[in-house]
Amino acid sequence: MNDFIFHNPAKVYFGKNQLEHLPEELAAFGTKVLMVYGGGSIKKSGLYDKVRGLLESAGMELFELAGVEPNPRHTTANRGAAICRQNGIDVVLAVGGGSAIDCAKGVAAASKTADGDVWPLVAGGAWVTDALPVAVVLTNAATGSEMDAWSVISNMDVNQKIGLGGSALIPRVAFENPEHSYTLPAYQTACGAFDIFNHVLDNYYLAGDATFDLVLEMQEAVMRTVVKWTPVALEEPQNYEARANLMWASSMALNTVLDAGTVHGCACHMMEHELSAYYDITHGHGLAILAPRWLEYILDDGTASAIYRLGIAVFGVEEGLSPEEGARRAIERVSSFAFETLGLEGTLTELGIDEAHFQDMARHACGGGRIPGLRSLGAEDVERIYRMCL
Repeated sequence: MNDFIFHNPAKVYFGKNQLEHLPEELAAFGTKVLMVYGGGSIKKSGLYDKVRGLLESAGMELFELAGVEPNPRHTTANRGAAICRQNGIDVVLAVGGGSAIDCAKGVAAASKTADGDVWPLVAGGAWVTDALPVAVVLTNAATGSEMDAWSVISNMDVNQKIGLGGSALIPRVAFENPEHSYTLPAYQTACGAFDIFNHVLDNYYLAGDATFDLVLEMQEAVMRTVVKWTPVALEEPQNYEARANLMWASSMALNTVLDAGTVHGCACHMMEHELSAYYDITHGHGLAILAPRWLEYILDDGTASAIYRLGIAVFGVEEGLSPEEGARRAIERVSSFAFETLGLEGTLTELGIDEAHFQDMARHACGGGRIPGLRSLGAEDVERIYRMCL
């Protein structure tokens, strides 16, 4: 067990009738609000009108940054920062899923820089301690950005997708109403679900000697929740219980309560960020394609027992098998969950991706070194895993 510090100051209003508290929470920061959102889904669902009505009735002045991309661009964040600087914005409000929240965090950080450009912060690996306050109205269970210190920003000009973190980027308040996810397309629900699942698997679970039992069982509970409730949400999109379980699992997966010193190299995320940077694919789908191949690649005598435990605890694989056989059945269950239960296409080829950029992508994923974990990966390893996904 490693030493760790736990600190998460995010305030969450969870449930059906909590949005009425939005004006009072935002008023603590001022009266000028920049609302950040993606396409037209929040307008079709009526959420846009509800948020706008609440804030305007409270005497707040509302500005907008619309059209945030699924992989939010640095240029979009910079455009939002310009709005903030020109109008003296007091608080940035993300209404949407992880993309809107990540972009809002980029806006909040860039607004405090000398030139309003987020990319030097991202590319330079800055830890942001000064930013405009961020608030969230969540519509999609996926990234966990509603309750963590991280965002991911893309620069498509240089094919880079990189995390931006900082204590100032933890949302001050988040509103999580599972009803707001009722209208999500099945594809987004499926991709978001695997994103949650892989956050736990990739960030914490296979942490070797750093693992201790209480946290391990909590990690398994979150993954088990995703496996249990996602099929229900896909079959019954307006099932409140299913949507609520997924939404809270999203927040629990990355708010550091499952961390407790167990963070490792996040290999699937490092590899998938390259796929999104080069091909602009949906993050959760890329993770679903990569994860079972990564598990297969790292399977050996040293990793088999841990992967087998995943199979038993999360997927109900029978006990009493040899570690290798149990691990292989666990990997089969991960694949089945991704490609049969969730219905996601199972290869990069099906997404129109070939091996043209694999060498460069692998090198970038490793950052010139190796990705640490139960089995560390160099660029050649990553390139082999990409090829396994074709």
